[in-house]
Amino acid sequence: MADIVENNIHRFSGYAQLYHGYRPEVPESVIDILIAYLGRRPDVVVDLGCGTGLSSFLWGPVAGRVVGVEPNDDMRHQAMEENSRRGLRQMEFVNGLSTAIPLEDGVADVVTCSQSFHWMNPQPTLAEIHRILKPGGFFAAYDCDWPPSCSVMAEQAYDTLIEAAEGSIQKNIPAEQQVHKWPKHEHLQQIVQSGLFTFTKEVVFHVERQLTAQEFIGIGLSQGSVQTVLKHQLPDMVAALPAFEQTVYAAFAEQTRRAWLCYRMRIGMK
Repeated sequence: MADIVENNIHRFSGYAQLYHGYRPEVPESVIDILIAYLGRRPDVVVDLGCGTGLSSFLWGPVAGRVVGVEPNDDMRHQAMEENSRRGLRQMEFVNGLSTAIPLEDGVADVVTCSQSFHWMNPQPTLAEIHRILKPGGFFAAYDCDWPPSCSVMAEQAYDTLIEAAEGSIQKNIPAEQQVHKWPKHEHLQQIVQSGLFTFTKEVVFHVERQLTAQEFIGIGLSQGSVQTVLKHQLPDMVAALPAFEQTVYAAFAEQTRRAWLCYRMRIGMK
């Protein structure tokens, strides 16, 4: 398990700026839904596996304190640099694992995992989340269904790129160096099976935005499997990446396109 944790952490090294630049901002629906359930603005929010802080900064205007927990140095430093630019005193970013969160018991009103829970061993993570939540506090794990819905041609090109990257990893990287992901579709089941939450539910929603071809390409490039292949300089990307880019540019035809980002949020109340 220690090797899996290290592999999962280091998967995100070396492309924090690209990730921060192209991953979509978290929709405000996340805040609206959780505040509606909580019944008030949260005093303390903990964003677990916060990456570059995209999902943490969303809470800045509404929470008294926001703690982003991120074990990857590159990602965490990007978040800290961004916070220095913003000057938000209520924000802090700390090094920590989902199974060893460096916070006291019963401190958090809300704990979130934005597109990160599948990288965590679910049951010990849920036990640690339960420990830091206040009674009546909420945990939410939410994920975007990639890619954005906007174009058959572009989406098929995205799927082909990801399949090529994941196939290359399986073929060229030793199993002991590979990452491990827990299935996203089992998130709610894991929350229920933990027996730690008195109320559980899956909520689905979407947001609409305008996308350029370069933004769509950037979302593809920000995926961990693609970056893993590029970092290892595996030959499979020599043809796959240019083909992906050319197809997306053709699909967008130098125009912006309406795109829908669809989210699934699994929640549990302590």
